[in-house]
Amino acid sequence: MSDIAIGVMQSAPDGISLTALRRYFLVIIPANLIWEFAHLPLYTIWNEGTWGEIIFAAVHCTGGDILIAMSALMLALMLTGRSWPFVNPTRRSVTVLTILFGLGYTLFSEWLNIVIRAAWAYSDLMPIIPILDAGLSPVLQWIVIPLIAFWWATRPFSAEHKT
Repeated sequence: MSDIAIGVMQSAPDGISLTALRRYFLVIIPANLIWEFAHLPLYTIWNEGTWGEIIFAAVHCTGGDILIAMSALMLALMLTGRSWPFVNPTRRSVTVLTILFGLGYTLFSEWLNIVIRAAWAYSDLMPIIPILDAGLSPVLQWIVIPLIAFWWATRPFSAEHKT
C-alpha cells in the first residue's frame, strides 16, 4: 500500500508533504490566537491596557507565534526533514526539533522583553518556572500547540479527502 493510498500526503515519498504543512498551520494559527487571548490575564497589560492595546497585543503576538512556528519547522525540516512525514524517525525528529527551536526562541524572547527591554511584564497570576525564570504559559504554548498541530498534520487522510 503506497503512502498516497493510505492517505498520508500528496507528495513523493522522498519529499516533504505540502498537505502536512498546510494542516500544521491550520492548527498553529488559530490555536496560537486563542492561546494568546486566553493567557493575557497572566500579563500586566490585562489590567493596565485599554481594550485596543489588549487586542493589538494578542494579534501582534499571534503574528510572532506564526513566524516562530514557521521558522522552527523550516529549520527542523532542513536539518532532518527528508521524507517528512512519511518516515517515523524523521517525523519524530522534526517534531522534537521544532518544539525545541520554538521553546528556545520563546525563552530568549521572554527574557529579552521582560528583563532587558521591559516591553511587557508578568502579572502575579503567571506561574514562573524557577530554573528557567520564565512563565509557564508561554512554555506550555510551545509544547502543547505544536504537538497537537503535528498530530493533525501527520494523521492519515480518508479516501474522500484525497485530490
